[in-house]
Amino acid sequence: MINVGSLREEDRAAWEALARGYKAFYRTAVPDEGYEETWKRLRAGTEFHGIGAWSNGKLVGIAHYLFHPTFWMEDSCYLQDLFVDETARGRGVARMLIENVAEASRERGASRFYWTTQEDNSTARALYDKVASFKGFIRYDHPLARDPGQLPPGRKCCVSATCSPHVCRSGGTS
Repeated sequence: MINVGSLREEDRAAWEALARGYKAFYRTAVPDEGYEETWKRLRAGTEFHGIGAWSNGKLVGIAHYLFHPTFWMEDSCYLQDLFVDETARGRGVARMLIENVAEASRERGASRFYWTTQEDNSTARALYDKVASFKGFIRYDHPLARDPGQLPPGRKCCVSATCSPHVCRSGGTS
């Protein structure tokens, strides 16, 4: 049986293992401090929200989401991260996490619930095509730092207290 709900303090280690799996899948390096900071932000539950899926008491899936204002309509919900342990895939865990976030979006009165994935993530897209609709939009990312590790003036690094105001030791990612 799969249960879905808010992440709990005792889920910290299992959450990090799944978060690291997610970041490895997308080939994104995050320093150890980044996981600690993200966990704190998720546990605060103010801007960022995290839920988990448990199978027989073991955390096997995570989802991170946030609400943000939009022009022309009510707030939107963005599902930023969704990851299920390989051993639990194909059992409906991802669908349950998506539905849980959809319900939170309805309760909040959001007008839209959306997410992005890599074009070649065919396994995930097979599910997404069943539970949502592809609207044809493609995302572009414009580089904001001048050099790798360089942050814009006045920007603080979110993951390390050892960074100067303009150079982030974690590679400029946040």
